[in-house]
Amino acid sequence: MQTVKLAAIPAAFSSSCFMFRPVTKTLGLISRRNHSQKPPFRLLARAFSAPALQTIDTTDNKGGVVVKPQWKAAIDFKWIRDNKEAVSANIRNRNSNANLELVLELYEKMLNVQKEVDRLREERNAVANKMKGKLEPSERQKLIEEGKNLKEGLVTLEEDLVKLTDELQQEAQCIPNMTHPDVPVGGEDCSIIRKTVGNPSVFNFPVKDHFQLGKALDIFDFDAAAEVSGSKFYYLKNEAVMLEMGLINWTLSEVIKRGFTPLTTPEIVRSSVVEKCGFQPRGANTQVYSIEGADQCLIGTAEIPVGGIHMDSILSESLLPLKYAAFSHCFRTEAGAAGTATRGLYRVHQFSKLEMFVFCQPEESDSYHEELIRIEEDLYSSLGLHFKTVDMATEDLGAPAYRKFDVEAWMPGLGRYGEISSASNCTDYQSRRLGIRYRPSQLSSTNAKKGKGPTRFVHTLNATACAIPRMIICLLENYQQEDGSVIIPEPLRPFMGGLERISPKCS
Repeated sequence: MQTVKLAAIPAAFSSSCFMFRPVTKTLGLISRRNHSQKPPFRLLARAFSAPALQTIDTTDNKGGVVVKPQWKAAIDFKWIRDNKEAVSANIRNRNSNANLELVLELYEKMLNVQKEVDRLREERNAVANKMKGKLEPSERQKLIEEGKNLKEGLVTLEEDLVKLTDELQQEAQCIPNMTHPDVPVGGEDCSIIRKTVGNPSVFNFPVKDHFQLGKALDIFDFDAAAEVSGSKFYYLKNEAVMLEMGLINWTLSEVIKRGFTPLTTPEIVRSSVVEKCGFQPRGANTQVYSIEGADQCLIGTAEIPVGGIHMDSILSESLLPLKYAAFSHCFRTEAGAAGTATRGLYRVHQFSKLEMFVFCQPEESDSYHEELIRIEEDLYSSLGLHFKTVDMATEDLGAPAYRKFDVEAWMPGLGRYGEISSASNCTDYQSRRLGIRYRPSQLSSTNAKKGKGPTRFVHTLNATACAIPRMIICLLENYQQEDGSVIIPEPLRPFMGGLERISPKCS
């Protein structure tokens, strides 16, 4: 794969709405100036601290130097060791394959090797200091030999330390985030319904699913897409194209009102960024498309490039929270997905999505999680959908999620509820891997230097504002009419040129 062609959404935003200020020596984001007339979006400037990606020199079997890039997550190993029982229970509850015993064993080994490295360095320095004075030739030769032996021993131990640290990182990164105490324990069947909105649509005629409706309305073409790209791809045609664009622009306008900054994102990212966000780009059942011959992947969600937008940065507290609404195409292998439950648009390899993402202070992440799910509920309620909001059980949480709420909407043609969105609080799981911190405001003190206080990791949250294919399923199946037409919900009509109905085409 050489390139990916990006489809831009219609934009009504002038670049003059954004203004950037110079970055100061504190490497933090700069607060915006006071303007008599505020622009619609927050003003941002990007700044970087020391990168988390380090280059490590190791020696191969032939004595040559191998340069190995290795990123390190800021995992609190001491906390894991001190809270072993809680971490172990969390791994069991989430049905994770993380090996906590191995992590703790490697951690102890690393600490012991580090102590020995520190001891040898002190001895080497002591020998070096002794050689600064006047010495007899025999005494100097003795110190030279001692220094040489210490250096050789130190090189070996330092290589062991690098290998141990690398192995420890790889194993520890498999440990999932801790879990909110209110999350139900168990599989998907143990999930708890938090809220139910609306009632199922009632029809006095045989209902069709979106696959049948789409063909009759001439707005889908799965057959041609299968010939061109393979199964689980599709063409949208005619009014379906207008419906997709209408959904994107309507949703975008709604979330902008709620203080989100709009983004379009790269759709190819480095594999390391995928890993740092808590996704696995490799393996038999991965959902990630990797690009052959390059250390890059196609994104499965805009959560990944948005999570990386402030990677290796120290943010100013005054700019938090940072709230983004990102449009992107998403690509997923959907490994293992098959059957009538995935018919038509329900589970596809490529789709458009608008994703909300929040960077905030730790003590605020629970409240922003509630805000995100309220926004989702408001959006779907305004479209007249019947849905339920579900507090997902431990085994259904991805590794980064501290807690996750799913929205499952009624799809009458399919005869079941289907997930149309989720909202996750990932606490500092992603920010520790991505290196995203903020510097809290300092209390006035004679000894405190402005901008020199300790930093903290931000919390990250993500939520689906609109996943286009599944939203199209809901609208077609819930608003179908006996004559085969489909009514367009009123909120979308201004974004579709005033279109009120999609009617069957004349044969």
